[in-house]
Amino acid sequence: MIPTHATRRTLLVGSFAAGLAIATKAITLPQIAGTSGGRTGYAPAGGLKQYYEIHGAGDPLILLHGGFGSTASFADLVPFFAKTRQVITVDLQAHGRTADIDRPLTCEAMADDIAALMTYLQIAKADLLGYSLGAAVALQTAIRHPAMLRKLVIVSEPFSRAGWYPEVRTAMDNMGPALAEQMKPSPLYKTYASVAPRPEDWTSLVSKLSVLIKVDYDWSKEVAALKIPTLLVVGDADAVRPAHVVEFFALLGGGQKDAGWDGSGMPTSHLAVLPGATHYTMLESPFLPQVVAWFLDLPHK
Repeated sequence: MIPTHATRRTLLVGSFAAGLAIATKAITLPQIAGTSGGRTGYAPAGGLKQYYEIHGAGDPLILLHGGFGSTASFADLVPFFAKTRQVITVDLQAHGRTADIDRPLTCEAMADDIAALMTYLQIAKADLLGYSLGAAVALQTAIRHPAMLRKLVIVSEPFSRAGWYPEVRTAMDNMGPALAEQMKPSPLYKTYASVAPRPEDWTSLVSKLSVLIKVDYDWSKEVAALKIPTLLVVGDADAVRPAHVVEFFALLGGGQKDAGWDGSGMPTSHLAVLPGATHYTMLESPFLPQVVAWFLDLPHK
């Protein structure tokens, strides 16, 4: 089912109202466990039984979806990266096939879940990519468990709540449990209901996300202390303010000086602005896998 323009707008405003958007294409993708020969399982993490899928072989790359998303959000990216890497996709707390538990939804707790998943899978160090809410979780994973990460990719996520455009923050503030019923006719809910262990938890998920997105966070000090090579990726029409992205890049050591003829002054972190990409279509951008692959293949300093 392909949503109409009006339906798509309602879904994206509702789900991203606060930086929780899923790319339109990902909303309608069927969620099929173990596609393309991948193996699946559940890892104990913070009281959760966290669902994961593994595809391919090579250096591990973990992908974290946005709010209301799941492993299926990366259906187009997994085959690309799995050609040369072991790609691990995860359903975060209360999303997809990972049942919710009696615990608030926080980026810090979900970051600890990712660390527990890596320990369970006996992965000492991995590259980590997160999109939107998943990027916030990825950033917290880097802050809380830096020794476990080789490289970090942050897609469409600010380091503080002030990084979103004002109208986005207003939409966040207006999001609440009532949105759950409004979204039930949508493909987004139908996809969730088709795989969730307890589809009746939908209202709880919406409610918990509504609380999370209202948290006034600022991780600038923690970001400035990071030593992990990081790639920031945003669209040129993203929901994150461009001025904030430049500040984010500067906190990571970028944009401080000319790199020089020999590139000796180049920072270990990088910034990519994808043309023609919005927050809502980021995962569909043909440039995203290319720029991420380029960054991950750079010699590690």
